Amino acid sequence: MTDESQKEKLRQHFARRVTNQARIVLDTWQKIRTAPEAGAMFRDDLEAAADKLVRYAARFEMQAYFDAGQKILTTLESWVAGEAPGPAAIEAVGVAVATLEQNTQRRADRRSSEPPRMYRKTPVYIALASVELATRLVRQLEFFGFRAEAFENPQALMEACALHKPETIVMDVQFGDGAGLATVETLQERHDTPVPIIFVSEEDGSIETRLRASRCGGEEFFYPAVDPGQLIEKIETYTHNHAIEPYRVLVLDDSRAQAKFMETVLNKAGMKAHIITDPMQIIVALEDFNPEIIILDMYMPGCTGMEIARVIRQQDRFHSVPIIYLSAEDDVQKQLHAMSLGGDDFLTKPIDPKHLIATIHNRGRRARSLLALMILDSLTGLFNHTHTLYLLEQEILRARQKNQMLCFAMIDVDYFKKVNDTFGHPIGDRILRSLSMFLKQRLRKTDHIGRYGGEEFAVIMPDTRESDARAVLNDIRERFAELTQSAGDREFHVTFSCGVARWQGEPASALCERADQALYRAKNSGRNCVIGAEDPTVA
Repeated sequence: MTDESQKEKLRQHFARRVTNQARIVLDTWQKIRTAPEAGAMFRDDLEAAADKLVRYAARFEMQAYFDAGQKILTTLESWVAGEAPGPAAIEAVGVAVATLEQNTQRRADRRSSEPPRMYRKTPVYIALASVELATRLVRQLEFFGFRAEAFENPQALMEACALHKPETIVMDVQFGDGAGLATVETLQERHDTPVPIIFVSEEDGSIETRLRASRCGGEEFFYPAVDPGQLIEKIETYTHNHAIEPYRVLVLDDSRAQAKFMETVLNKAGMKAHIITDPMQIIVALEDFNPEIIILDMYMPGCTGMEIARVIRQQDRFHSVPIIYLSAEDDVQKQLHAMSLGGDDFLTKPIDPKHLIATIHNRGRRARSLLALMILDSLTGLFNHTHTLYLLEQEILRARQKNQMLCFAMIDVDYFKKVNDTFGHPIGDRILRSLSMFLKQRLRKTDHIGRYGGEEFAVIMPDTRESDARAVLNDIRERFAELTQSAGDREFHVTFSCGVARWQGEPASALCERADQALYRAKNSGRNCVIGAEDPTVA
């Protein structure tokens, strides 16, 4: 690869970071525009997203995005934090966002005479032999916040991919008179990194076809082809709508120069680093930073890294956090002894930055996987019952300390037993996953969503008024009820009921009880509604 092509590849990489951040801004604005009465919940998210866009655009010298981001930040100054936006604020921010929308459109769209459309995410391309199924899938994907486009022939698909690399492609082997595999092979040759492909087939599930599909980037192969609900679950797996959170790494080294060097290396690798040089500050750092990975110098004045590791391991919540020792010690027996006292890995000084980053990534991935097994529900990927209650306790503590509002909601799928009895438990499980995806895509990152048990879900909404919580959840309820569920050749709709309670200083158990009572009233009031704990009658 020539120097010029390397520079161009790097420029394209930077451009993607900026445009991806722009889509996050647009996605957040869409939530506000959909439910203005609850806009106060998302104002800070919009400001943070726009601020990050401005910083990215300035760093990568993308002036148009920088100007658009600055315009949004300026208009937000007239919108008081914690209050719903008035008509003037909605109009002002809308005008600023429209500028960003123009920058985010594809070139083909700019030439079109159609009104500007919002492209909040990298596209998902649909190439199915059945036009009817493709149309249904696109419609369903749009309900889940994806940007999806269907194509009728290989040429149109390849032209679209040349303009905008898709996030994933759903490809029918029979697409284009049996040219699906050949089309993908040609497309993959045009990209430096492969596009994830989800293959489907009604006619050919042979080993030869499956091998060929796998060799050209096929991540999944469904034979016989599946319905839209199952495809959407897989599409969610291979798309990256939510950026992976950077690892939080705590570094304890008595040498300030060494600690700063490591901080620089970690920050350049996209991680969040927090350094301390005094071992006596370790407890405070653990509480304030809540690290995912800890790096300890072996020998420090007053104590050793092994002693610090033992202190850390005495706290249950840090029992499984990886600890990596740093030392000039090259005696293998001493290294093994150190790791037997609470460590997980050993790096010898001077530190090779590549070795350090690789070690952290390996340990971090494993730690997150183990943590997910402990705190996430295996079916929906939401927090499990135990961890949801733990998060509620933490948010109550934070709300009390900061004198903030807090809302807790209970959601229950209506007539779920009837769904299971009529269509079977696999369809019921798919509906639960569908609702969990719906909630994750329409609530804030600061909200916590858990599977409370069975068909019940819980939502913790920090710094939120009850009226805002009800407005957002009611919008989600209405949209979810419009979503077409499928079971073979049968289609149906599912609704849910919801009870919302505002924290009034009581313990978590009492708050849960009030939300549960509101949910019970919603069920008795005809279902498919959202009721607040303080409502005297149905809204």
